[in-house]
Amino acid sequence: MLTVHAAPLVLPVGAGPVERGAVAVDGDRIVALGPYEAVAAAHPAARVRQWPGVIAPGLRQRHAEWLLTRCYHPDPREADALGTDPLSGEAFARLAGELDATRWAGSVRRGLQQMLRYGTTHLTGPFRDPAVRTAVSRSGLVEVLGGVEKGVPGSVSTGSMGRAADLDPLAGGRDLPDSVHAPLVTGARADFAVFDVPDEAALVAAGAGTCVVTVLGGRLVYRRR
Repeated sequence: MLTVHAAPLVLPVGAGPVERGAVAVDGDRIVALGPYEAVAAAHPAARVRQWPGVIAPGLRQRHAEWLLTRCYHPDPREADALGTDPLSGEAFARLAGELDATRWAGSVRRGLQQMLRYGTTHLTGPFRDPAVRTAVSRSGLVEVLGGVEKGVPGSVSTGSMGRAADLDPLAGGRDLPDSVHAPLVTGARADFAVFDVPDEAALVAAGAGTCVVTVLGGRLVYRRR
């Protein structure tokens, strides 16, 4: 179904911001991008979704392999014993010996679901763990190859990653252009997110935890309740 996603500001990246902008999506492709009035007039039969804040390209999680293989993402039923944030470092090491295949696969799936809550659409691989490869393939998230990211812990006993904030691709002071996989342009795959902030500076300052919607290949895969 042809859908127009509109927001007070669209940040295409690589082009200037569009106030009161819109992105039209048909299937898995962006078919128009620009001021809402022009996009809506060109697609009068489209369903319109009005969102708060800004529409921006989907984010790329550079630490995906580490977060999925060196962290445990607790089941909500384990919250009393393990909390709700990902476990890493010594906490992960203590738990790792207790993880059977079913429990490990569940952790990976929950990790991917959490990434969608941060506007993530692309993951830096490669993924060598079979459970991770399968889960990523089924999730619809896009694997992209990249070099080793400096600062990523080399073992479960080093580094301080693994807290909820580390799921944020904007963590560590990254700017928006350095955190997206590709800009929003007509003809590109419709991978984008909506953040409840007024502008790009506010997004970088507040982080991707402000995400309210994630669209992956034209599909609405996450919406904050």
